Amino acid sequence: MSQPRSRFLAAAGIGAAALLALAGCSSSNDAGSGGEPAGDQVSIGVLQFVQHPALDAATEGFKTALVDAGIEVVYDDQNAQGEVPNTNTIATTFAGAGHDLVFTVATPAAQAAAQSILDTPVLFTAVTDAEAAGLVDANEAPGANVTGTSDLNPVAEQLALLAEIAPDAETVGIVYSSGEVNSEVQVELAKEAAAELGLTIKEATVSNSAEVQQATQSLGDVDAIYVPTDNTVVSGIAALIQVAEQNGIPVVSGDAGPVENGAIATIGIDYGKLGYQTGEMAVKILQDGADPAEMSVETSNDVELIINLDAAERMGVELPASVTDRADRVIE
Repeated sequence: MSQPRSRFLAAAGIGAAALLALAGCSSSNDAGSGGEPAGDQVSIGVLQFVQHPALDAATEGFKTALVDAGIEVVYDDQNAQGEVPNTNTIATTFAGAGHDLVFTVATPAAQAAAQSILDTPVLFTAVTDAEAAGLVDANEAPGANVTGTSDLNPVAEQLALLAEIAPDAETVGIVYSSGEVNSEVQVELAKEAAAELGLTIKEATVSNSAEVQQATQSLGDVDAIYVPTDNTVVSGIAALIQVAEQNGIPVVSGDAGPVENGAIATIGIDYGKLGYQTGEMAVKILQDGADPAEMSVETSNDVELIINLDAAERMGVELPASVTDRADRVIE
């Protein structure tokens, strides 16, 4: 399952033309400028794959940890707008920007930074499986300049929750991005959990968020839909929810963002807290001189059950008391 880091280094192949192609990216500064830190300030490049609530919360949590530690930071914020070529362009620019640290959000962003940035600490968050993504030699001993936090979800618990909400379900649809290794990992875990529950998984893939509606419709006659923490699908979640509501199909997701936007429930991690945890790792590097090569990939066990009562009603689902009674957060 693990892919040696050298494969990515060899496969980098980032063309010089990419340096000139920042038009598809967005940022709070001039692209790749990095700002000019003064005095005790440090410079951090932020590469976020796409904008959606979970990833935005992770970025804000990271920055809050730096504020709480009393570190003054000039940020170079860049968003790849969900386009992998943009992540490569931004990472290449960051490699020559002289930042003290680079913070990446989501697997494609982390992979791009790992390919291009070899002598600056790189921290990632919202990465499901760092070893499978080729980011580290091993979670316990990353071995190079890249480490961070994993958002691996309790997929088996989430499928069990789906079965509890839709006890008559036999077939579960999953829409995911064919270009996100984090999603592939979750789909495999979902298949294992589904087999234990007597469920059949039906898959549809997308290459961008504009394809989410058509892919959801292509699932056809499914009894429920499970949404993994897939950045491409989550950024187009409204289209999936619309199809589900029109056909009375309950939707359970891998994180809170889709529930806040119309899915019925999740047992998920708090991305703000995960980002904060990554920020604490940055503090150890910037203040204490910690070596990323020796900093284990960290995970969060802080999960919560979130339900959306209005979404359940729109999808024609009556949530059992066994679910509503133990919910940590209720959206009405």
